Amino acid sequence: MGKANRIIYIITAFLIAHAGTFCMCAQQRNDKVLNRPYADLRRWHLGFSVGINTLDLQFTHNGFITESGETWFMEQPSFSPGFCVNGLFDLRLNNYFSLRLSPGMYFGNRVVKMRNTSGTEKEQQNIKSTMLVLPVDVKFASLRYHNVRPYLTAGAMAVYDVAKKRNRDPIKLSSSDFMLTIGFGCDVYLPYFKFCPEIKFCFGLSDMVQHKRPDLTDDPDRMKFTNSLTKATQQMVVMTFYFE
Repeated sequence: MGKANRIIYIITAFLIAHAGTFCMCAQQRNDKVLNRPYADLRRWHLGFSVGINTLDLQFTHNGFITESGETWFMEQPSFSPGFCVNGLFDLRLNNYFSLRLSPGMYFGNRVVKMRNTSGTEKEQQNIKSTMLVLPVDVKFASLRYHNVRPYLTAGAMAVYDVAKKRNRDPIKLSSSDFMLTIGFGCDVYLPYFKFCPEIKFCFGLSDMVQHKRPDLTDDPDRMKFTNSLTKATQQMVVMTFYFE
């Protein structure tokens, strides 16, 4: 989990620094005047977002031993930044809570490395993803202070990967997943719109490995990677910039 923690800390620090600077600038310019004072009283409003993401796979191994006496392990040692774009529908529930629906697309890439216990053989697989996502979040916002308003989110997200899978990949992932999400951000009220930097952590619940591989029944040398895995779950860190 060390690599995951490092990327989370780096992105969180960047977001806090960025949001803090932006919020201070906005507040200094609007110490006495509230921008869009009635924006949060509307029953619903629309918006969109752009952002970046990192995709991660957490592997659980079963100690499978091949006929040649090898045991193989899979890992994702590094992260590749991806891109995401979403729409937004926000429904006000009361002064503190709102329900958000933000369908969109995530684009990303994962490089999985395989190695045996002796370290004499190594292989890798590049897994590209184009995901249709449907996040549903409950947003809890604090009281507004001048032109900023921090908030927390929690919810769930359905994911479907539309990227074409090659039949004879060593590891083949399922297309669908269901994830739990938690995040935080800050509403910044500008004269003509609301700007909301946000960071979200997503945790997959499904086993993504396709264990039944009829395409590899005649190739046990490639099937050994699937046989070595009990499951693999995916995680994401998403940094998003909303415009409402």
